[in-house]
Amino acid sequence: MQKSQHQRLKSCPDDFFINKPSSFKNVLLKMQLADTNVTLHHRTTRSCSRPGSRSPSRSPARSSSSATTEFGSDFTILLSDELLLRILAAVPDRHFDSVGLVSKRWLRLVDRLRRSLTLLDWSFLAGPSHRLTSRFHDLTEVDLVPAIFRRPPSPSPLVFTRGPYSLQMDPHSVPYAAELPVIDSEAIDHGLDVLSRACPALQRLCSFAPLDNGAGLSTVAIECATLQELVLHRCSDAALRPLSAFKNLQIVRLVASMDGLYTGPGVSDVGLTILAHGCRRLVKLDLGGCEASFDGISAIGRCCAMLEELTICDDRRMEGGWLAALSYCGNLKTLRLQSCRKIDCLPVPLEHLGTCPAIERLLLERCQLRDKTSLKALFMVCETVKEIGFQQCWGLDDDMFGISIICRRVKLLSLEGCSKITTEGLESVILALNELQSLVVISCNGIRDDAISPALASLFSTLKEFKWRPDSKYVLHMNLEGTGIGKKGGKFLRASRG
Repeated sequence: MQKSQHQRLKSCPDDFFINKPSSFKNVLLKMQLADTNVTLHHRTTRSCSRPGSRSPSRSPARSSSSATTEFGSDFTILLSDELLLRILAAVPDRHFDSVGLVSKRWLRLVDRLRRSLTLLDWSFLAGPSHRLTSRFHDLTEVDLVPAIFRRPPSPSPLVFTRGPYSLQMDPHSVPYAAELPVIDSEAIDHGLDVLSRACPALQRLCSFAPLDNGAGLSTVAIECATLQELVLHRCSDAALRPLSAFKNLQIVRLVASMDGLYTGPGVSDVGLTILAHGCRRLVKLDLGGCEASFDGISAIGRCCAMLEELTICDDRRMEGGWLAALSYCGNLKTLRLQSCRKIDCLPVPLEHLGTCPAIERLLLERCQLRDKTSLKALFMVCETVKEIGFQQCWGLDDDMFGISIICRRVKLLSLEGCSKITTEGLESVILALNELQSLVVISCNGIRDDAISPALASLFSTLKEFKWRPDSKYVLHMNLEGTGIGKKGGKFLRASRG
C-alpha cells in the first residue's frame, strides 16, 4: 500500500509545480519524505519481528516517529483549514481536479475555492441529496444548459456538438438534426430556486428560460443581488418579464433558437421593449435568432443609455428597419454581426438612416455580404467607425469591399479568410484611408505579394501595426527560407545510389 502511494506521488507531472509558491512545494516535498520514512519504518519493523531478532528498546525519538506515522504520509493534517486554503488558493483553477484527488479533505477545501461550474447532470442540483449546493457555496459562474437536455438511458457513442455544447444523443430514438428533449419548466424553476438560495454570490448564470411564469428567475433576482451577466436560451417575450427585478444586470444574451438543439417561441419587439424598460443599466446585449425590428432596437437605444456593445447573430428572423434604429443608441461603441445572411431589408431610404455617433468598432464574422445596398447602408450608419474587421465573410469581393471607403476615419483594418479580395482591391481602399495606422491580413488567398505596388509598399512602412499573412504558401516560404527544403533537385529529394 505504501509503495503504491509512493509511486503515485512521484508520478505527479512536472508542470504541476510550475509557478507555484514555495510553501506549496515544501508541503508536497514533506509528503514525499514522510512516505519514504514510513516505508523504511515498516522495513525495520519486519526485520525486528523475525525469529531470534532482538527487540529494540523504545526511545523518545522512536515514539515521536511512531506518533508521526499515525497520521499516515499526509503532513498537511497538522495545518489548519484556513492555512491550507491560503496555500491551495495559489493553484490555478485548471489543476483543481488533480489536487482534489489527494484526499477527501483536499477535495472539500478545493470545492470551497471553486468559482465556476458547468453542470452536466440535473440531479446533481435538484436531486434529493442536493449534492451541488452541499459541496459548493461560493460559486460565481454557473452554466446549467448541458444538464437541461435529457440524457439517453445508456451512454451513447453518438455526440452532437453545436457551439460550445457537446451532448450525447440516443441513435435509436432521436432522429438526425431533430430537436433534443429538455426537462420541463417546473424542474427548471425548482433548480433555479435551489441554486439561487445556496449561491447568493452568483455573478454569471447561463440557463434555459422557463416557459411558464418564470418563478425561478424571480427567485434568482431576489437572492442573487450581485448577478451581472445572464444568458437565456429558448427565451420568449413572457420569459423576459422577471428581468426587471435584476438591479445590477449589465450583460444579457438572448438565444431564441439553435439549429439542431431546440426551437424557441422567439423574442419580438414586445420582449425587447420589456427588456429595455426593465434593465436600464445594460452595457452589452447579444441577440441570437430574435425577431426584432425598428421598434425593439429603438426602445433599447432610448432606455438603455449605457449600452456600449450590440451583437446580432443569425438574423434570419430579423425584420426590416432595425439598422435605422441604431441612431438612437447614443453610446454604442461596438457593433458585431455574426452569421447573418442579410443585413437589412431597408424599408426606409438611405438618407433617413441617420448615424451612430459614438461607434468605434464594426465587426462582421461569417456573414453573407451580397447585397450592395444594405452594405452601403451599414457603412453609412457607422460612418465614424475607427476599426473595421471582416472574418470569413462570403461574397466580399473587390466591388463590395470598395464601399468601405465611406468610413474615412478608420485606423485599424482587419481581413481574415476573405479570399475574393485581390491586391488591387485592397490597395484602392487603404490608399483612400488617410488615418489608417494598423493593417491585419490573414488567409486572403487573392492577395499576392508579387502584385504589391511601390505606393502600397511605402504605405506599409508607415503603419504602426502590420500583420501580413495573406496565404499559407507565404507562411510556408517564410518558415523554410534558408533551409534548402522545397527546391527542385534538393539534397532531401535525391535518390540514393547503391
